[in-house]
Amino acid sequence: MTRAPTHHPLDDHDRGLLHDLEQLAALKQRRRVLGMMLSGSALLMAGCGGDDTTASSAGDSSAGGTTTGGTTTGTGTTSGSCTAVAEETEGPYPSDGSNTVNGAVSNVLSESGVVRSDIRNSFGGSSGVAEGVPLTLTLTLLNSNNLCQALSGYAIYLWHCTRDGNYSLYSSSVRDENFLRGVQVADANGQVTFTTIFPGCYSGRYPHIHFEIYSSLSMATLYTNKILTSQIALPRDVCSTVYSGASGYSASVTNLSRVTITSDGIFGDNTAAQMAAMTAALSGSVADGYTGTLTVGVPA
Repeated sequence: MTRAPTHHPLDDHDRGLLHDLEQLAALKQRRRVLGMMLSGSALLMAGCGGDDTTASSAGDSSAGGTTTGGTTTGTGTTSGSCTAVAEETEGPYPSDGSNTVNGAVSNVLSESGVVRSDIRNSFGGSSGVAEGVPLTLTLTLLNSNNLCQALSGYAIYLWHCTRDGNYSLYSSSVRDENFLRGVQVADANGQVTFTTIFPGCYSGRYPHIHFEIYSSLSMATLYTNKILTSQIALPRDVCSTVYSGASGYSASVTNLSRVTITSDGIFGDNTAAQMAAMTAALSGSVADGYTGTLTVGVPA
């Protein structure tokens, strides 16, 4: 970057309008470059998992590799050093008060016991346990509209299917269960941690986890209060490893072979940068389970 010539006999305020404009342009360029560097750093940090045997970065290899950094388009926007995740559908099985099952409104958010970290067990009047490869997922909620500040006190409702692709409270085989659903409140760093199982891949959808963001726990009681609905994608290589190496996931092997992020009806219209921001970084093994992280940019 070329600097304006310096004339020592003159003070900065004596150099005229042209000099002032050049200095402003140079300052703007430095800030833009710094912003790009910070954005790239945040995505690299979001892509770091644990130190176990198998690690995977964000992206779907079948859709052309990964992208880290850059400016997103569509519903995702870049702000500071975090990327706002794309808005996605809650799907047909949210149990957030937005639909019914057998004529009755389904809303697990109104039930005592839904606020929990380990969501593998049912609670209340149910006692079922969701079987599958253990998955511990830590999410960091940041304000993409305000310098990526931690969203302390915000609540996240997370839910996903069983290892054989069924949803509690909706699918006939697990309609009397409410496992694999739970609410957590972000700590001072904007972080929440869920202990769950690796979800299966059902026909027509790429492997994913649903979530809704609420401004506080008191607001996380009905879908009309949510400020963001989106989904987390899981790295394809880890999915292949789990589905082919763990019991109970046999149907997922065939289902995964028939879908990619590009062909998926929900993720397919997102950019590579958006999918990078929405794909969890996972590490671990089938025998020991997996841990994962994801930074969630919320336009709060």
